[in-house]
Amino acid sequence: MMQSMTPNLMVHDVNKTIEFYRDVLGFEFVASVPDSGQLDWAMMKHGPVEIMFQSVASLAKDLPTFVKMGPGGAFTLFIKMDDSKGLYGKVKGKVVIVQELTKTFYDMEEFSIKDLNGYVLTFATPTK
Repeated sequence: MMQSMTPNLMVHDVNKTIEFYRDVLGFEFVASVPDSGQLDWAMMKHGPVEIMFQSVASLAKDLPTFVKMGPGGAFTLFIKMDDSKGLYGKVKGKVVIVQELTKTFYDMEEFSIKDLNGYVLTFATPTK
Protein backbone atom coordinates (compact mmCIF):
# COMPACT_ATOMS: atom_id res chain seq x y z
CA MET A 1 0.00 0.00 0.00
CA MET A 2 1.32 3.43 -0.93
CA GLN A 3 1.37 5.96 1.88
CA SER A 4 2.28 9.33 0.40
CA MET A 5 3.82 11.11 -2.58
CA THR A 6 6.23 14.00 -2.37
CA PRO A 7 7.43 15.42 -5.69
CA ASN A 8 11.16 16.10 -6.01
CA LEU A 9 11.46 18.90 -8.57
CA MET A 10 14.66 19.64 -10.48
CA VAL A 11 15.41 23.36 -10.12
CA HIS A 12 17.97 25.86 -11.35
CA ASP A 13 18.68 27.37 -7.92
CA VAL A 14 17.43 25.74 -4.71
CA ASN A 15 17.99 28.90 -2.64
CA LYS A 16 15.92 31.11 -4.98
CA THR A 17 13.25 28.43 -5.22
CA ILE A 18 12.97 28.37 -1.41
CA GLU A 19 12.52 32.15 -1.40
CA PHE A 20 9.76 31.95 -4.04
CA TYR A 21 7.80 29.18 -2.33
CA ARG A 22 8.23 30.80 1.12
CA ASP A 23 7.71 34.47 0.28
CA VAL A 24 5.11 34.18 -2.49
CA LEU A 25 3.19 30.98 -1.71
CA GLY A 26 3.59 30.76 2.08
CA PHE A 27 5.44 27.43 2.28
CA GLU A 28 7.61 26.62 5.32
CA PHE A 29 11.22 25.45 5.12
CA VAL A 30 11.71 21.92 6.52
CA ALA A 31 15.25 20.76 5.73
CA SER A 32 18.17 21.16 3.32
CA VAL A 33 21.45 19.65 2.19
CA PRO A 34 23.84 21.14 3.08
CA ASP A 35 22.53 23.10 6.07
CA SER A 36 23.58 26.48 4.67
CA GLY A 37 25.22 28.20 1.70
CA GLN A 38 24.33 27.16 -1.84
CA LEU A 39 21.92 24.27 -1.35
CA ASP A 40 21.70 21.07 -3.40
CA TRP A 41 18.35 19.92 -1.99
CA ALA A 42 15.54 21.23 0.21
CA MET A 43 12.11 20.22 1.46
CA MET A 44 9.26 22.63 2.10
CA LYS A 45 5.69 22.20 3.25
CA HIS A 46 2.40 24.03 3.49
CA GLY A 47 0.11 22.09 5.81
CA PRO A 48 0.11 18.49 4.57
CA VAL A 49 1.55 19.42 1.15
CA GLU A 50 5.28 18.65 0.85
CA ILE A 51 7.59 19.43 -2.08
CA MET A 52 11.30 18.71 -2.44
CA PHE A 53 13.63 20.72 -4.68
CA GLN A 54 16.95 19.45 -5.99
CA SER A 55 19.54 21.26 -8.09
CA VAL A 56 20.19 20.18 -11.67
CA ALA A 57 23.77 19.11 -10.89
CA SER A 58 22.82 17.19 -7.76
CA LEU A 59 19.90 15.35 -9.35
CA ALA A 60 21.93 14.46 -12.46
CA LYS A 61 24.68 13.11 -10.17
CA ASP A 62 22.20 10.99 -8.17
CA LEU A 63 20.16 9.84 -11.19
CA PRO A 64 22.20 9.99 -14.43
CA THR A 65 19.04 9.75 -16.53
CA PHE A 66 18.54 13.47 -15.72
CA VAL A 67 21.90 14.59 -17.20
CA LYS A 68 20.32 15.88 -20.43
CA MET A 69 17.11 17.16 -18.85
CA GLY A 70 16.29 20.49 -17.30
CA PRO A 71 13.75 21.99 -14.90
CA GLY A 72 10.12 22.44 -15.83
CA GLY A 73 7.92 19.73 -17.13
CA ALA A 74 4.88 18.65 -19.02
CA PHE A 75 2.72 18.15 -15.94
CA THR A 76 0.96 20.22 -13.31
CA LEU A 77 0.95 19.99 -9.56
CA PHE A 78 -2.71 20.12 -8.51
CA ILE A 79 -3.02 21.48 -4.97
CA LYS A 80 -6.42 21.32 -3.31
CA MET A 81 -6.83 24.02 -0.69
CA ASP A 82 -9.35 25.95 1.40
CA ASP A 83 -9.18 29.39 -0.27
CA SER A 84 -7.81 29.51 -3.81
CA LYS A 85 -9.52 32.86 -4.38
CA GLY A 86 -7.68 34.37 -1.39
CA LEU A 87 -4.33 33.01 -2.56
CA TYR A 88 -5.04 34.29 -6.07
CA GLY A 89 -5.51 37.79 -4.65
CA LYS A 90 -2.22 37.55 -2.73
CA VAL A 91 -0.06 36.30 -5.62
CA LYS A 92 -1.56 38.11 -8.64
CA GLY A 93 1.08 40.53 -9.91
CA LYS A 94 3.88 38.55 -8.21
CA VAL A 95 3.75 35.41 -10.36
CA VAL A 96 3.11 34.36 -13.94
CA ILE A 97 -0.58 33.44 -14.10
CA VAL A 98 -1.16 30.79 -16.79
CA GLN A 99 -4.87 30.32 -16.02
CA GLU A 100 -6.92 33.04 -14.38
CA LEU A 101 -9.21 32.22 -11.46
CA THR A 102 -12.15 30.29 -12.87
CA LYS A 103 -14.97 27.97 -11.82
CA THR A 104 -14.67 24.60 -13.52
CA PHE A 105 -17.31 22.14 -14.69
CA TYR A 106 -16.06 19.76 -11.97
CA ASP A 107 -17.06 22.22 -9.23
CA MET A 108 -13.68 23.72 -8.37
CA GLU A 109 -12.58 27.34 -8.23
CA GLU A 110 -8.99 27.29 -9.42
CA PHE A 111 -6.11 29.13 -11.04
CA SER A 112 -2.69 28.11 -12.32
CA ILE A 113 0.71 29.76 -12.09
CA LYS A 114 4.18 29.07 -13.43
CA ASP A 115 6.94 29.04 -10.83
CA LEU A 116 10.45 30.39 -11.43
CA ASN A 117 11.61 26.99 -12.77
CA GLY A 118 8.78 26.57 -15.28
CA TYR A 119 6.59 24.21 -13.26
CA VAL A 120 2.83 24.78 -13.41
CA LEU A 121 0.95 24.72 -10.10
CA THR A 122 -2.84 24.68 -9.98
CA PHE A 123 -4.54 25.78 -6.76
CA ALA A 124 -8.14 24.62 -6.40
CA THR A 125 -11.00 24.90 -3.92
CA PRO A 126 -14.19 22.81 -4.09
CA THR A 127 -17.26 25.01 -4.66
CA LYS A 128 -19.69 22.49 -3.17
